[in-house]
Amino acid sequence: MLSELEWETIRLSLRIALAALGVILIPGIALAWLLARRNFPGKALLDGVIHLPLVLPPVVVGYLLLVALGRNSWLGHWLEQLGGWHLPFTWQGAAVAGGVMALPLLVRAARLSFEAVDPGLEAAARTLGAGRLRVFFTITLPLALPGVLAGLVLAFARALSEFGATITFASNIPGETRILPLALYTLIQSPGGEYAAARLCVIAIVIALMAMVLSERLTRAAQKRIQGRDR
Repeated sequence: MLSELEWETIRLSLRIALAALGVILIPGIALAWLLARRNFPGKALLDGVIHLPLVLPPVVVGYLLLVALGRNSWLGHWLEQLGGWHLPFTWQGAAVAGGVMALPLLVRAARLSFEAVDPGLEAAARTLGAGRLRVFFTITLPLALPGVLAGLVLAFARALSEFGATITFASNIPGETRILPLALYTLIQSPGGEYAAARLCVIAIVIALMAMVLSERLTRAAQKRIQGRDR
């Protein structure tokens, strides 16, 4: 049986990870389609910027978010004036940090799926009078959906396990931003917390394995769909 602390940590972690997906869902799919279907000056630079969180230390990403979205920045001040949104040291900020770290995984998986969709099908639909948006939502996205879903699953797992960017941008506040890795870190630093830390470690491993298995199944489904189309 899980303790109340463990349930609270899991609920908060799932809430923040799902919110992170909400943050990156539309921009991630749009960026993946743009990189897959369009050639433009600076495309390689944009691709590099999107994938920077994969190679930068997460603490650097958290610090950059703190500089860009803090109260002293123009963007942070604008968000606060617009809707009273103050992201640093809040669960919403933890969702943003997790989303930024997870975005490259979503974009990469979705881009590969969009590239596998036959452009001839889209061109045929447009010759029959379908607009670009209709073609995207009725042909491109449905054909690429398994790969997009696989990317979302990986992004969810990445947001759930994010540590460095979250603790830098959103801190480690009990009941507010203390997700699984932060709770695990806190227990390790606490005397007598080894047993509870081990339980959270097992929970994190189980969730990560479930996400990987689901992502693999979705990826195989996408490959089968592509192979069936080629035949």
